[in-house]
Amino acid sequence: MGRQIAMSAALSGYATIVQDISSDGLEFAEAELESWVAKQIGKNKLTVDAAGAALNRLSFAQDLDRAAADADFVIEAATERLDIKRSIFKCLGTVAPAHAILATNSSTMGSSMVAEASGRADRVCNMHFFNPALVMKCVEVVRHESTSDATVNTVMALASRLGKEPVLIKREIPGFIANRLMGAVQREALALAGAGIASITDIDTTARTALGHPMGPFELMDLVGLDVIDFIARANFAQTGTETDAPNERVSALVAEGKLGRKSGIGFYDYAQCH
Repeated sequence: MGRQIAMSAALSGYATIVQDISSDGLEFAEAELESWVAKQIGKNKLTVDAAGAALNRLSFAQDLDRAAADADFVIEAATERLDIKRSIFKCLGTVAPAHAILATNSSTMGSSMVAEASGRADRVCNMHFFNPALVMKCVEVVRHESTSDATVNTVMALASRLGKEPVLIKREIPGFIANRLMGAVQREALALAGAGIASITDIDTTARTALGHPMGPFELMDLVGLDVIDFIARANFAQTGTETDAPNERVSALVAEGKLGRKSGIGFYDYAQCH
C-alpha cells in the first residue's frame, strides 16, 4: 500500500520519499513501481514523459529521521500493530517539521491511538486508502476528537489532488464506513450459506446480477484475503466486544488451513479450477 500511495503522490506532482526499514523491501518497491509504470505506458494510460517525471520525484530511504526531516505530510502504512505504529508516530513527532501533518493509513485503528505519541494530536488523522491504491478512488479521512479543522481540510484537499474522492468520517468508529458496509454484507452472505439457504456461487451471482456489485461477497473476500478479513473482524471485535463483530468461524477455519483466497490458490473457491 505504501509504495502505491507514494506513486499516487508522485504522479500528482509531489516530491515523495518511500521509507522502509528493509532494504529488500525498498528494492522490491522500486522494481514494482517501475514495472507498473512500464505497463501503464504500454497501455497508453501514461506518457513516457509523465512516467519519467513521476519516477524522478520518487526517492527511497531506510532512515526515517532523514526521510521525514523536511516532510510537509507523512502517511504511515506500516503493519497493523499498535506498538509499531505508536513507535513510528513518536519518532515522527520529533523529527518531522512542526507544521507537518501525520496521517495513518490504518483500516482498523483510529488515529487517536497514536495521536498522543506524536505530540501533535491536532495534526493527526486517518487517511485510509483502498487496495490497490493506484486504482481505487475512495479515501476515508477519519478525524478524532483533537484533530483540527485545518488538518481535516488539508487532508481532504490533498486526497482530491491525488485524484481520489475523499469521504469525511466525523468521529472514530471501528471499521469506518467501507469495512462496516462490507462486513454487514459478508455476515449476511455467510449466514445464508451456513444455513443452507443457497450456495456460495448463487449468493455471489445474486449480488452481481441483482444488486449490481462488481463481484459477490465470497469472491470479494477471496480477493481481499481471508486472513485480512479475519484480522479486521478480530480487530473490530477487540474494540467493540459486539457479537456481530466477532470473527466468523468458517472464515477462521479456512485461514487456519492456509486457505486464504486467491493468493493461496484456494479459499471459498478453488482457483486451480474454473468457477
